[in-house]
Amino acid sequence: MNLKALRISHFALRIILAAAPLTASAQHLTATQQVIDLGNILYRQPTTVNFTLQNDSREHVYIDKVKTSCGCATVDYPKKSIKKGEKVTLSATYDAKQLGHFEKIVGVYMRGVKDPVLLRMKGVVVRGDANFTGEYVCNIGNLKTDKDYIEFDDVNRGDRPMQELRIFNSTSETVEPVLMHLPDYLTATITPKRIAPGRSGVARIILDSKKMNDFGLVQTSIYLGSFPGDKVSEEKELPVSTVLLPEYQHLTNEERIQAPVMQIYPQKLKLGAFKGKSKKKGEVIIRNVGKSTLEIRSLQLFTPGLKVSLDNRKIPAGGATKIKVTAMRDELKKVKGKPRFLMITNDPEFQKITIQVEVEE
Repeated sequence: MNLKALRISHFALRIILAAAPLTASAQHLTATQQVIDLGNILYRQPTTVNFTLQNDSREHVYIDKVKTSCGCATVDYPKKSIKKGEKVTLSATYDAKQLGHFEKIVGVYMRGVKDPVLLRMKGVVVRGDANFTGEYVCNIGNLKTDKDYIEFDDVNRGDRPMQELRIFNSTSETVEPVLMHLPDYLTATITPKRIAPGRSGVARIILDSKKMNDFGLVQTSIYLGSFPGDKVSEEKELPVSTVLLPEYQHLTNEERIQAPVMQIYPQKLKLGAFKGKSKKKGEVIIRNVGKSTLEIRSLQLFTPGLKVSLDNRKIPAGGATKIKVTAMRDELKKVKGKPRFLMITNDPEFQKITIQVEVEE
């Protein structure tokens, strides 16, 4: 943000705060996310974000008024009494009429409460999808996208990583894309809200790792519809995979010296061509060259079409074991993404390792 824009933003914030008395008081509404980064949004295409507010008081709360830092931002908020513990949605729309960085502030004033809740939306206004140089190679329902699966790799507890999905409207009508069946640990925004024929947009999918229970590979499917209320179907499916790393405590030098050390070969298993056969088989060798027992705590498949079996999950120091891998031709034809499997171990240097499986028709 340039100096002039920063001064304007700070001046607008002072205007909002000036409307509130200086005496501090407890907030009755809290926002689950006070700042939303929209990333790149399109010039002159209004973009809407949703803030979730919760009444944390013991009484009903009523939003008296909402102020914004400029006339280019409008807000839709509930005009009703908000019950104790109730969550409501406040929608803020920014109509971008200037290129470059922006930060817009929304002040939410509650009846009988002195200080406003301040919400922020920020990002960069660009002409078209300026950063995208790839291709729309996948068909998801009636829309084209740059990929047909979403991956969150090497996520630590507390992380909030984001993945982007590029969307192109190849139809003859304006669409209002929506991502459906998101689990509670995923949220998504799509900008612009409406995509005209022959134009593109971006879906930004955010993962909240604090809401995930199990480490290792977690998989689900979400669906890309062309409009709110669109039907879920197989051709609209977007598989989502997440690898949540285990929470290891800090190791001392002595503990590292005594730790297991894994060697694995190969890390990319090339099985060659099926040549008319329905299955291809191979092996991965694991050796423990450390000083304590190596544990394979989790062995999981990213995609169907593979079968894996492990001789031993605990490998003593100096020992070895095999993973037997079978690729099935007919099932792999239906797979979105690369065939591979995941291991979670107690080797502090290789907590997670992914083995890719390559096979040809």
